[in-house]
Amino acid sequence: MNSHQLFRRSRTRLALWYAGVMGVILSLSGLGIYRSLEQSNWAAMEREMASIAGTLHDSLEPMLPASEDPTAVLRRILPELCLAGKSCNASPTLIQRHTTGISDRSTYYIRLFDHRRQLLAFSPNQPVELPQTFNAAPWQTFRSGNGVRYHQFTIILHSSESHHTAPQSSPHASWGYLQIGRTLESFDAEVKRMQWILVIGFPIALGLVAASSWWLSGLAMQPIYLSYQQQQQFTANAAHELRSPLASLLATVEAILRLPPSHQQEIPMMLHTVERQGRRLSHLIADLLLLTSLEHGSSPKSFQACCLNDLVSDLTEEFLELSTASDIHLTSQMPDGEIYVLGHESQLYRLVSNLLANAIQYTPAKGYVMVSLETHDHTAAITVKDTGIGIAPSEQPRIFERFYRVDSDRSRKTGGTGLGLAIAQAIALVHQGSIQVQSELGQGTALTLRLPLAQFASRRTKTSVKERTS
Repeated sequence: MNSHQLFRRSRTRLALWYAGVMGVILSLSGLGIYRSLEQSNWAAMEREMASIAGTLHDSLEPMLPASEDPTAVLRRILPELCLAGKSCNASPTLIQRHTTGISDRSTYYIRLFDHRRQLLAFSPNQPVELPQTFNAAPWQTFRSGNGVRYHQFTIILHSSESHHTAPQSSPHASWGYLQIGRTLESFDAEVKRMQWILVIGFPIALGLVAASSWWLSGLAMQPIYLSYQQQQQFTANAAHELRSPLASLLATVEAILRLPPSHQQEIPMMLHTVERQGRRLSHLIADLLLLTSLEHGSSPKSFQACCLNDLVSDLTEEFLELSTASDIHLTSQMPDGEIYVLGHESQLYRLVSNLLANAIQYTPAKGYVMVSLETHDHTAAITVKDTGIGIAPSEQPRIFERFYRVDSDRSRKTGGTGLGLAIAQAIALVHQGSIQVQSELGQGTALTLRLPLAQFASRRTKTSVKERTS
């Protein structure tokens, strides 16, 4: 399986997991919201019914008769109600229609029972299939023959005389019962509408989640894919760099083994070749180990104050012989005052030496290389400027990659491994610094190393330590 198929499969699995988790979350959230809305609407409906029943109770109770034949009084109190056992031809006036306090008579109905639970009066619009037997449960829900549901509330009525004449333990302590009911057509229609919203909206939302999860998984996998590609490229480059000296070393050893006794005087020269290739391998492995330790921050030593003036002076003096042999003018420019930074002196020495080595390596004869040191905005800046071949703008972002060479043929002839600038950038990052590149083809290159000054570097180090501990 190639890398493209591997990452495509990983992206698909990541997208499916993301869509599945989001689908479960959306399902639970949708069901929770649906249940919450349904219960809140149901509670609001019951509160409204209880409020209407309480209003009717408070209005009727003072006028309820204590006699056994209350029909005439009920007709006078509630003219729009129909009396049980009589024809219902009531036609109340507009004022009389409002005596019950119910404005929506197409939704609500009223029923009155005496203390023997016999039906006395009822609303003309009550359901035909409503049971005539009394049920004393406070709340009841039932379905009529045509499939319409009803909800009903029952409350006890007391007459004004019963409060004074009938003891509480008497079976006739209550005058009767009042039932307020309503149709659930509007409530069921609202619930049905919410169900349809869930049924239609959930697949749409899940489809959007699936599309977004595929897009987000692609974004999440992109840096991993790039890192994998860089790792593959690094592995290929490292194998290529190791293969050349190993092949030369093995060929030399085989030549020594096949050398006839008459040519023993050539052995020392061949051994020098073996030593040279072995040292090249050793340097390459040492650079890789250093780069790995820098990137993982595994350096055991703590930062100390380093004088950049001494560092630049020592390196300029060290590379003077190499620049003279290459017919290159090497100069330095430093301020009068000493400049200190916090860091590992040996690593900073390696960093600046890599910059100088690259400048001399890519500068032709009769060229110039200048090293300058200055301070600006609480930072120290070391600039290595040459008049060499320059770097194309398209190549500049890649010069800090491992084993990358702008001119690979020339680098191999001069013995470069392509790790110098990668190590330099890693050391700069460890020291909270940066390296900036300014270059033009045929005009030269300027590499500027910026490091925080000692007092500001100590503050930033303490701040980063506090952030890590918190």
